[in-house]
Amino acid sequence: MTGLNPQQQAAVEQCDTPLLVLAGAGSGKTRVITQKIAHLVGRRGVPARHIFAVTFTNKAAQEMKQRVARLLPGDAARQLHVSTFHTLGLRMLHEDGARLGYRRGFTIMDTTDSLVAMKELAGDGGLADEEAIRWRISRWKNDLVQPEQALHGADDDFEQRAARLYARYQTLLHAYNAVDFDDLILLPVRLLCDCPELEERWQNRVRHLLVDEYQDTNAVQYELVKRLVGRFGAFTAVGDDDQSVYAWRGARPENLARLQDDFANIKLIKLEQNYRSTGRILRCANRLIGNNPHLFEKRLWSAVGEGGKLRVVALRSAEDEADYVAAEILSHRYRSGGRWRDYAVLYRGNFQSRAFEKALREKQIPYVINGGPSFYERAEIRDVLAYLRLLVNPDDDTAFLRVVNTPRREIGATTLEKLGHYARERQIGMLAASAELGLAERLQPRARERLARFAEWVARFARRADGASDPVAVTTELLDEINYEAWLRDSAQEPRAAQKRWDNVAELLESIGRIAAAGDQPRGLAEVVAKLTLFDILDRQDEEEEDAVTLMTLHASKGLEFPSVFMVGMEEELLPHRSAIEEDNIEEERRLCYVGITRAQRQLTLSHATRRKKYGELIRTEPSRFLDELPEDDLHWVGGRRGGEMDKAAQQEAGQHAIAGLRAMLKRGQ
Repeated sequence: MTGLNPQQQAAVEQCDTPLLVLAGAGSGKTRVITQKIAHLVGRRGVPARHIFAVTFTNKAAQEMKQRVARLLPGDAARQLHVSTFHTLGLRMLHEDGARLGYRRGFTIMDTTDSLVAMKELAGDGGLADEEAIRWRISRWKNDLVQPEQALHGADDDFEQRAARLYARYQTLLHAYNAVDFDDLILLPVRLLCDCPELEERWQNRVRHLLVDEYQDTNAVQYELVKRLVGRFGAFTAVGDDDQSVYAWRGARPENLARLQDDFANIKLIKLEQNYRSTGRILRCANRLIGNNPHLFEKRLWSAVGEGGKLRVVALRSAEDEADYVAAEILSHRYRSGGRWRDYAVLYRGNFQSRAFEKALREKQIPYVINGGPSFYERAEIRDVLAYLRLLVNPDDDTAFLRVVNTPRREIGATTLEKLGHYARERQIGMLAASAELGLAERLQPRARERLARFAEWVARFARRADGASDPVAVTTELLDEINYEAWLRDSAQEPRAAQKRWDNVAELLESIGRIAAAGDQPRGLAEVVAKLTLFDILDRQDEEEEDAVTLMTLHASKGLEFPSVFMVGMEEELLPHRSAIEEDNIEEERRLCYVGITRAQRQLTLSHATRRKKYGELIRTEPSRFLDELPEDDLHWVGGRRGGEMDKAAQQEAGQHAIAGLRAMLKRGQ
């Protein structure tokens, strides 16, 4: 355990009691977790198979696995259980979901699938606020509230409608042999609560549980942790209440303090030495977050030196702000000889990226948008892939549910609910059940006929696809038969949107062709579909390796670091956001600003526009109140004074610096 500071080493060696590690930004928390796993296995003799570590993203879990693998022998590293909360919950359901009436092979419905189910349940009239209701149901699940409890506690018309739909939605999911994302944690908690012998078995299995980003846990995740560790509390929780920025997702930073109530013998260790940022950056972060009430007091410090002052600049418009940032990146990169990936532009809302994309493109600066929607998450791409998945795997109930009414075939929610019950009783997939004669006892003739017609078409097309040598031709023929392009045009609000969606489908067809042709032997449809299911993950991994400027939201930046950071849009109603001001929830916005500041390693520039377009009109803006909360001595106001606006001449000068830097680089290369 060389190289650990005294607090880190104490956190690694504290194994006899529950432990809360209050880990400030950049304080080496991942290193502490991985070193502690190695200590538990190598020094304390805990079998690796009895150590569980959970976090919130696949990326974080993968990084943790890779670091531990460098510290442990191969066999031990492979026996560890390092995953997200949801992956752990999925494993528990795979093992014991039958106790709740789920058969093997249950499917997971994502957000889009859930919304489709709710629209079906709402009937032909639909609901004007399905998205809001879906969010409300999600919050109930995260708060451990069952449908009957939600209805009993509903205090207005919206909550009553949401609670009634919640009950019907859960019945529908069970009939489909399906769960949604929130169920992956809620249902395992139900299992542990309802089955004492199962709870004891899991507690015997989990000898030590390590939880990262504990401030982001919600009520149901907190309960899962308590149930897994039992009264002895063999766990290490690592978190930072100052970086809790997901209240809108149900996160409860007070869960950190609850641990001290539920585990009387818990130890607290603070990690306050920051290994990432300069002293000035940390002073600004400390001063800012000091305006929030605190569950725990801590103060970050750094031994890497003072560093330069934080630059604050006001520009005339969002376009000027983007031009200035692009010019500064260009100039600094050519002066320093660094990499494009050393720079990040952080903003509050995704809409802010457009101006920066334009400015970076004009200066031929490569960039990636981190956290944006994946190509494979688009509805039209998911539709086509679901059809292909169903052709190669008729038991894929998730794919069946997505395409059975896309385009619409007048197969309603009630019909599908009865089909789901029948399929579960028969222990078969929903597509196979659609073709069974016994279904006639459950459904009206017209509904039964529609399902049978769809099942017959899928089976017929699957036989044709099975021997086909050209997956592109198969997919094109399928799209023609279901008349998908016409359905896109009919369902779109405007022709341009429909054309864009159809262009995405054309791009998917090109991808299918490339995959099918790659390698020594042509790939069939099944192999192509398997490759496509991996593409979203692989694309994101490739994106991270690209030498390009990163554009991302402040929320998406948590856990990352960059040598040079530009925090843009530092304006009232942007940061802090207008909704937070109206709801008097400034504290979380301040934490979000704190997260952004602590992403910077060496340089930080804070910018805002003095005018910004809203609803087509140019409106004067106010600088963010958070700028006033930073220590004046650590700031350099570009333009010469606080609140001064950078004029066009100064912007042109910045651009000329960038050009001069480029010329110097070219001259050096001659």
